[in-house]
Amino acid sequence: MMRIEEKRYAETARDYALRILKSNIIAMELEPGAMVSENELAAQMGLSRTPVREALMDLAKCRVVDVLPQRGSRIALIDYTLVEEARFAREVLEVAVLDQVCARITPADIAQLRQNVRLQTLTQEPGMGESLSLMELDDAFHQMLFRIAQKENTYNMLCGMTIHFDRVRNLALNVVKDIKIIEDHQQICEAVAVRDAAKAKAIMAQHLGRVRIDEEAIRSAYPQYIKGQTKG
Repeated sequence: MMRIEEKRYAETARDYALRILKSNIIAMELEPGAMVSENELAAQMGLSRTPVREALMDLAKCRVVDVLPQRGSRIALIDYTLVEEARFAREVLEVAVLDQVCARITPADIAQLRQNVRLQTLTQEPGMGESLSLMELDDAFHQMLFRIAQKENTYNMLCGMTIHFDRVRNLALNVVKDIKIIEDHQQICEAVAVRDAAKAKAIMAQHLGRVRIDEEAIRSAYPQYIKGQTKG
């Protein structure tokens, strides 16, 4: 069963279906390689088939869903070529935006970033993972940087292609023993707090490059999820 959230005010049925499907694909509730039924998805979300079909077609354009003639739709396997392209796009934009962050950041912004990092640290405490999501806090941290830079539309554009990257990020939380992302966020936060753009950029590039380091562990733990790799 998917995780279902309430429909937002003024959200169209198509946008709602797309948001719920994307979040469940990233969370692996809809696993790579799984066949999905428009009827079943529509029933779970309380929608008609049309907005669900439209959302699946949108995801197919992003190559996250495979539409199989006469058979239906399937959640695409993880393609590391697309993961790398998404990582590249994030690095180009998120490193570049740090100049604007350092130019515009206020004491209130710094406090908000530090609070986010404190909450990230709490997710590692026993029993806290159920009430605090590191993935959601991670996303919020990066979104805050774009907001501070007054580049929120750029962030929204980026979200359209990073679902490939996000699936791998989620898997890494389960298989990578030494999680470095919270430490990275802390260092980025402190670098922008003193307006050291060069240091913040270097840490951000390293941070987003961790997906390459994590690839071997993910391929080993989840071979059935990876395109071009079979369990053996």
